[in-house]
Amino acid sequence: MRIRGTKGFLQGRGRQLALWPAVCATLLFFTGMIFSPRMAEGQAVPDDALPDARRVPVLHVLPLPYDQAAFVLADGRELTRFHFGPQLQRPFLFPLAGPGGRCLTRMGHPHDPVTHSHHNSVWMSHQNLAGEDFWKDGPGPRIRCRNILRYEDATGEGGETPAEAWLLADLEWLSSDGAPLLRELRRVAVRVAVPSESGAWLRDAGSSPYYLVLWDSEFRCPGDAAVAFNTTPFGLMAVRVAKTIGVRDGGGRILDSEGRRNEAQIFRKPARWVDYSGPIGPGEQAGAALFDHPANPGHPTPFHVRDDGWMGACLTLNGPVEVTRDKPLRLRYGLWVHGGVPAREAVERVWRPFAEEPLPGLNP
Repeated sequence: MRIRGTKGFLQGRGRQLALWPAVCATLLFFTGMIFSPRMAEGQAVPDDALPDARRVPVLHVLPLPYDQAAFVLADGRELTRFHFGPQLQRPFLFPLAGPGGRCLTRMGHPHDPVTHSHHNSVWMSHQNLAGEDFWKDGPGPRIRCRNILRYEDATGEGGETPAEAWLLADLEWLSSDGAPLLRELRRVAVRVAVPSESGAWLRDAGSSPYYLVLWDSEFRCPGDAAVAFNTTPFGLMAVRVAKTIGVRDGGGRILDSEGRRNEAQIFRKPARWVDYSGPIGPGEQAGAALFDHPANPGHPTPFHVRDDGWMGACLTLNGPVEVTRDKPLRLRYGLWVHGGVPAREAVERVWRPFAEEPLPGLNP
């Protein structure tokens, strides 16, 4: 009988031993698949495990009681809230939170709360639609929300990518006798920067946006007759800033895209945008810039501004705008909410991409 040499025996054994790590790894892999808590029949998942957990939206729009919807960051901070209850004269946004959390707008005029109760923070209205005054408060015409058709949370992913949450409202502009003069689809969106790897939620206004409110509306006639937004300086888009931001009460500043300052220079002059900034807290300054979009009729629009804390985009200062059955009216406005008092170039850098991006669809 031939006896195998010692050298050959050791070489064969060495090759077998060399295979053992691969064999063991394969066995462990399949054992893990078979006996994994997620895969194994009859084995419970630990109470503190969420194996299918998904990423929390960077920003979400949250339906609330009493016909309100809040735009809330994942860390719990509320940026703004849409009010649309049937008892209201018109829907509006309030509060409008600045970088430090303080509200940058107010309800009503600081020195005339009775006859200017219609100043509802951030709102859309008009003084003369087919002869009806939707601007003031009281009995008469009103803008009623029929339904909120959609709520969409932000889905932005990583780094500098913007994230946007939005809602779509179905509104009707009712005359004094309750007849619908216009139907409106309104998309209200809030756009923010997604948190970076460092965990910082939002960047301040020194180099880039804090957040942007995007307001898109499409008006249609419910019947065959044309309906006109008639000539007036009051309407459509309007903002009442906090008292301390006002030029007269707080020493704030109004600036437009042409470099003009305050009411004396800007009042009813055409511009691409107007910024209203001022003190909002101890050692803190902030503000908001109202953007007109190039697709709007009459762009650049005249702006109606006051040193007492109000600014509005005047769609029909120089003439009426008509809505027909075959020609709906499509409008877009933006409101850039920021910290500090930005220079003209800083506002322009934010307005430019707003002006160049395509208009979103308003499909339910």
